[in-house]
Amino acid sequence: MNGYAPLLAALVALLAGLAIGKAWERYKLRDGQWIDRRRARESPHYILGLNFLVSNQIDLAIEELSRAASLDPNALEVHMILGNLYREKGQVGKAITVHQNLLQRPRLSRLEHAYVLLCLGLDYKRGGFVDRALEAFNEVLRLDQQNEYALLNLQKLHEEQHQWTEAYDTRQRLSKLTTTEARPQSQAILAFLENEIGLEALRRKDYSEAIRRFEGAIDLDARAVPAYLNLGDVRIAQGDDRAAAAIWEKLIDVAPDRAYLAFDRLEALAIRTGNPERFTRLCRRLIEENAQDWRARLALSRHLASSGHPRDALDLLFSALVQNPHALSIHQAIWRALGQLHHPPSLVDRYTELTQHAVFYLDPHVCMRCRYRSTELLWQCPHCHDWNTFVEERIAPAQDTTEVEV
Repeated sequence: MNGYAPLLAALVALLAGLAIGKAWERYKLRDGQWIDRRRARESPHYILGLNFLVSNQIDLAIEELSRAASLDPNALEVHMILGNLYREKGQVGKAITVHQNLLQRPRLSRLEHAYVLLCLGLDYKRGGFVDRALEAFNEVLRLDQQNEYALLNLQKLHEEQHQWTEAYDTRQRLSKLTTTEARPQSQAILAFLENEIGLEALRRKDYSEAIRRFEGAIDLDARAVPAYLNLGDVRIAQGDDRAAAAIWEKLIDVAPDRAYLAFDRLEALAIRTGNPERFTRLCRRLIEENAQDWRARLALSRHLASSGHPRDALDLLFSALVQNPHALSIHQAIWRALGQLHHPPSLVDRYTELTQHAVFYLDPHVCMRCRYRSTELLWQCPHCHDWNTFVEERIAPAQDTTEVEV
């Protein structure tokens, strides 16, 4: 029996250690009192509040979490969530008060202090207190240099103030913390910011700085479409038409889905230099490479109509209509071409047949992140402020046309 005594003593010591560890995890000594740190979280109000939050019933979530917080005024995370919910409801004053009160608590850990400050910075940002928000986010980064959320919000604040250089520097800091998988997206955002800095230089007519910035954007992201467009504009301003044409044609090669953004520039350049056939060949090449490219057909039809070939233009427009029957720009071009031809009945009948089930709209674009809609392609969403998130939305898919005339 005596041989089991050491083993029994070790087992009792182990169980005692586990019990003490669990007690230490659950209870915290504060101001001479033991605080049960799970009390609020084990409340049914806390669970109900989280359920309401997940189902986006904010008012009910606030009601239940307020009851949970009343059970334990020291439950930091519950109060933080409540403050964030007030902010989401637009009650910014309440949110600021909650988070400021949390900052007054003694013995906050460095990490807790940083996260409460982060919440307070978001409150200030939502309320439009830009200077206070900047101060709060910078203080978070002083406490936690690798806080990605603080860096991201700091970047967005600088962007909203058009402080592009500061936004670029902040994004560089953030990109050093991103994973390898997220690196291309971060490089693309840096390219857009570099492009904005280049535009500022272009407005100052500082062409050398603008060129450096636009080329830097392209080096960061080969598909930085606005940088190609703007770099070509600089070359035009410098009188170098050949370089501008080469830049815009390179854009078409690297991003054929965005080629239409350079059409007006390339057409004007081709006409001004006395070589309109260059633009015609470009459009026909794009149509051959992508049978569903309705924008190249539209651009070529406009070019042909303006040069006195409305019938050829109309044939292109009818084939473009098959690809995208809902684009208002195609319908407007068709009616202009029909007007030039004095509305031949057979062509009007053909148009009526093609558009029997069409719903017209002005080339809508939608943000993939927040579903914000725009009638034009935007590089930065004005709602969620993310970069390069717009795609063209189709009501119906394009038809496969192996017999469409081009």
